[in-house]
Formats: sequence, structure tokens, C-alpha cells
Amino acid sequence: MEEQGGITVRRALELPGLRGGLPEVVAGADRLHRTVRWVHAGEVPNIASLLKGGELLLTTGIGIGTRPADQRAFVRRLAERGIAALVVELGARFPRLPVAVVESARAAGMPLVQLHREVPFVSVTEEVHTEIVNGHYALLRRAEEVHRRCTEALLAGGGVPHVLRILAAFAGNPVFLEAADGRLLYAAEGDGGTPCADPLQVWEGLRGQRGGELPAGSVLVDVPGGGPVGGPGPGGVRARLVLLPVAGLLLPVHRMAAERAAGILAVVLMQARQEEELAARGRGDFLTDLAEGRIPAEDAPARARVLGFRPGDGPLLPVVMRLTAGHSPAGGWALLARAVTDELSRVGVPVLVGVRPVEGRVPLLLGLRDEAERTAVADRVAAALRAGAERAGLDRSDGHPPAVVVGVAGGWAAASAGLRHAAETAAAAQGLPERPWHDARRLDIDLLLWRLHRHDGAALAAFVDRAIGPLRAHDAASRSPLLPTLETYLAHAGRKAETARELHLNRQTLYNRLARIAELLGTDLDDPQTVLVLSLALRARRHTP
Repeated sequence: MEEQGGITVRRALELPGLRGGLPEVVAGADRLHRTVRWVHAGEVPNIASLLKGGELLLTTGIGIGTRPADQRAFVRRLAERGIAALVVELGARFPRLPVAVVESARAAGMPLVQLHREVPFVSVTEEVHTEIVNGHYALLRRAEEVHRRCTEALLAGGGVPHVLRILAAFAGNPVFLEAADGRLLYAAEGDGGTPCADPLQVWEGLRGQRGGELPAGSVLVDVPGGGPVGGPGPGGVRARLVLLPVAGLLLPVHRMAAERAAGILAVVLMQARQEEELAARGRGDFLTDLAEGRIPAEDAPARARVLGFRPGDGPLLPVVMRLTAGHSPAGGWALLARAVTDELSRVGVPVLVGVRPVEGRVPLLLGLRDEAERTAVADRVAAALRAGAERAGLDRSDGHPPAVVVGVAGGWAAASAGLRHAAETAAAAQGLPERPWHDARRLDIDLLLWRLHRHDGAALAAFVDRAIGPLRAHDAASRSPLLPTLETYLAHAGRKAETARELHLNRQTLYNRLARIAELLGTDLDDPQTVLVLSLALRARRHTP
């Protein structure tokens, strides 16, 4: 098999050298998939002591012996060495293979082949070794191709998670990056074409049920470098790549690819100190998968435990902070993840913090004791998020603060919809008047307008222009704008006395302004339908130029 860095016994028998000998498989026909690591020819009785395993042994049978006991011992020793197959050339020594040899090979499950014609062993050796060398070269090419793709992904700004996903897709199995102390930093799902358990479930089973012991056939590769959290000093292990054979076998080529990927990761981690960011990205991926319904509610608690989130029996509170478009996350996400985590450690409630750099989003899930503490916890979390963003230098890069939205509390069954609603509302809340945090329950109209803007921005702009276009044109040309008066009037539900007090106007001046607004818009401000249209237009205008 090329993937194994050699060829199979079956392939060796198909090559011209052995095929010319009219090979007949007399034992171990179901084991012809064994890998041939090397070819050896010998005629001494103690040939087994010269072998290491995986060889295709060629012989005329001189060393096999004449007594059945010696013949059985000869075959048994070869089987114990783990050779790939025994090939015996019939001739003067053995016109046919002895029964003891055949039965011993069958009992040991070792492929046994007899050749009915004489073949030059040197030609067979040359052919098989050429195939093996070509197979090793093919392995190197495949591993180098993965190395090239990983390098290109990093140069294109893909980051460490992209590298891990490339490796997982190549192996067709989940790939994990763990810190030197065994803490999970990131999990990438493979694409083996067969159903595979979620990586976090796999990790939970590995650490919980197996006590951390790797299953047979796993690949473990150290990522060198100094200074990781929980790791040794310079020159030690910074992290570890773990590949698990969940959807299929892991082959030598997968180890080779992992070793090359580990070299890339070592450089990136040493340069950017990305452990905190990777862990936060992994948590962000989990929260996003939960929000988008890719994780069933019944599986979510176990997967959250893998990431260190162990809430009590109270409700879960989703929170999302959204950075505005002007924020540049480059180089700041690792610092933001650490800063926010440090700040939230003072909150005193169970919390799971993630980051989603592509969307500019920081999703969180908190465990409350009861619904009554929602407001108090929201105040503390919002303050922690803003402080963390400020420490990371991402708080007001475009003059506007991040929007923090607190969702609806509930159990795991409601967490998916709660996170999704909070994430969408956080995007819709950008541009609203600054508040410590926004309640997702009070922004449904803004969310509806934001969705309309995304779906058909031109239609929303046309609606705003029809509703308040003349007023906007007036304000653009006048030193006495009227839009603030209309906004305040509608905010007070048409109560003129309260409107005049807030605007510091006498009543007659307010009446004159309202009359002018009605004249410009050609409408009646006392009409409920008109009030609704104007309210929506004023809230929607931030989405229009």
C-alpha cells in the first residue's frame, strides 16, 4: 500500500519477477494485505534471527529442515518475527511443500506462497525494493502537499485553526491541539466520509472514560517551543497534536503530515503566543455550533464540560459582544481573550467565553442561580467585556463602543435559540445610542429592521426616504433641525408637556415646530398609523445613507 510506505504481499505477487514463477498461495490468503517493508533471501535454519518483521522472505527451502518438528519450528519462528510472507521456490529441495510447513503457516496466519517455476531472486528483490522506494517517495509528496497547504493557509491569514482543519480533513479523523499540561486548546473535525462523533464528545470520552489513555493507532506529535501555559521552559514541549482513529485508520503518511504541521505550529505559537486565542476560538466554535443548532441540547452539557464550563442547575444566560466594523482584530484577539477571561474571573459565576474573529463577535454563556440575578450579572459581565476590550485596544477604534447584548435566560434546550437571537441582535444593535448593555427582548423591532436591511437595503432606504425624506432635507439645509424634536415627541408618546421639558422649549415653540414637521411631511402627527410609520423610519435611518 502506498499509504503505508510499502507495498502489499498481493502487489508483490503481481510484479513480473514473482508472477513469472507462477505463485500459488497455500496459506494465509486472507492476509495478503500485509505490508512488505523489505525483501530478504536466505537459506539458513536460523534466518528468523536476522529479520526485523515485515519482510518478504525468499528461499528454496534448504534451511527449512527435513523433519516435521524442525519445519514447524522454522515457520513458527518466522511468524513470531512478524514477516509479511514466506515464498518458497519449488525444485530439487522440495517438489511440493511439506504438510508440516503448510499447516504451521495456516495455524500462524502467515501467508505462504510456493513458486512453480524458478525465478532470479535478485530481480524479485530489485523490483519489490523499487516499488517500496516509490511508495516512500509518494508518502513524502503527500505529506509535503499538506505542508504546502498549511503554509499557504497561514500566509493567507487563516490562522492555526485553519491548519488544524486541513490536517483533520487529510487524515479523515479528528485532530486536537492540547497544551503541554493536557488542557484542550482546539479541536478540528475530520472529513472521513463516514459518520463520526463530535470532536468534543471524542475528547470527553478519551479523558473521562479512558483516563487520558490514547486508543491504539493514535498519533501523538509534540509541538516544540518554550513558555506554554503549564509547560516546561524553552526547548521543551509547547503543545501536542493528537490524531485519533475514529472514522478510519491512521497511516504513516498521516504521522508525517502531522510532524510537518507541528513544525509550522511551533513557529506560529512562539511568534504570536496563541494558546489563549486558540482555546477561546475553540469555545467560540462550540457556542456558535450550539447557536446554529448543530449541537443537540442533550449533548451540549457534556461538550461544555470538556471546555471547562460546569454551570449549576439554574438558568443559562447568553451574552454577545459585537465589535463594530472599524475594529481591527489583527493581533488583538489573543490579548482580548486573556483580558476578558481575567475580568470575568471576578464575576463569580460559571462562564464560558469564546471569540469569533471572522464575525468580530465574543459569545458567552453564564450559569445563573436564578432568573432574579439576571440584571445584576448582566451589569457585571458587560463591564468586564468592555474593560477587556479596552485593555486589548479594541474598544473604540472607530469612535463607537462595542455593542453588548444580553439574551433570554433558560435551560440548555433554550440556549441555542438564545445565543442565536443575542448574536443577531448584537449586530442589529450597532449604531444605537450607547448603553452599558442592550436587552435582546427590547430590540425586536431593531432586529427586524436590520434583517430587512440585509435582505433588501434599497427597499428599506426607499421607505425611510418616503417617510422622513423632506424632514432630512430640511435639516441638511437649516440651522434649526427638526428631526430631534420629532424623535423626542415620539419617544414620549405624543405627550407635549414632557417633550417641551426635555427639549427645554416653551410650549408655543414646540407647537410651531410640530406644525412645521407636519407641514413638511404632509401628514397628521396625531394619526396612530402615521406615528408608527415615523417611528419605524427614525429607527431604520441608521441603516441608510
